[in-house]
Amino acid sequence: MTATTAYDAIVLAGGAAKRLGGADKPAVSVGGRALLDRVLAACRDAGRTVVVGGRRPTARPVVWAREEPAGGGPLAALDAGVRHTAADSLLVLSADLPFLREGTVRRLVGALAARDGEGVVLTDTDGRDQPLVAAYRAEPLRRELALLATEYGSLSGLPLRLLTRELDLARIETDPLASFDCDTWEDISTARARIREHVNVLDEWINAVKDELGIELDVDTHVLLDLARDAAHGVARPAAPLTTFLVGYAAAKAEGGPEAVAEAARKAAALAARWAEEAEQGARPDDPAPGASGGDA
Repeated sequence: MTATTAYDAIVLAGGAAKRLGGADKPAVSVGGRALLDRVLAACRDAGRTVVVGGRRPTARPVVWAREEPAGGGPLAALDAGVRHTAADSLLVLSADLPFLREGTVRRLVGALAARDGEGVVLTDTDGRDQPLVAAYRAEPLRRELALLATEYGSLSGLPLRLLTRELDLARIETDPLASFDCDTWEDISTARARIREHVNVLDEWINAVKDELGIELDVDTHVLLDLARDAAHGVARPAAPLTTFLVGYAAAKAEGGPEAVAEAARKAAALAARWAEEAEQGARPDDPAPGASGGDA
């Protein structure tokens, strides 16, 4: 099966956040976006996304659930989330993963679909399992949760390892930052600083803007940057942002996707090239005009 495999997502967004002084961790901003919204963006392909925790504004619609009792820990929260899902494959995530990307989600879901086991978990750089960055088959997950509830009388306060040790799990490695979670204010500061590094800041900003505006369109940013450069050089510096705005407007008016953006950018880039060519010819008035033979009359 491919990356389009159907799955539901469960995001655990409860917990006391004691090491953050009791702050509302899922709402803490990293790169201008709440931690929870960053995780929701990574699993936007889910058929249904269930968030277990207190209700709050989110960038996209979700189904809300709450563990019993509130603050009952990850197993109780996972059980509450599972009850609202219908897919055979379930993605399970914590709500404090600032660097989780769609590519990692697709790898997890795809790896689960490609094998006969009961789950696939991400491992961190030290080789430790990350059961809250994982994909599970729904039936064995429900089975083991029910068995644990029967054995212990309640899932409240039980550690996740009681569940994962009973499942047939495969393990994958991916981007070492994918499992970086924010348990302390130092972790938050580290994440904020890394996002602002030169190599990351542009992609982070574009993703933040798309989330803020409710846009899911993926376009070739290099094409737009090249267009902005050409417009600034061939016309005037303020032409760069205005031109890219008009390209986006034209693509939206055409009700097109990335292809419409690329076509509008191509036309605008060709126009900018003609402006630049005319400017160069204007600086050399003795040169023949385009198409002229240059010979004697």
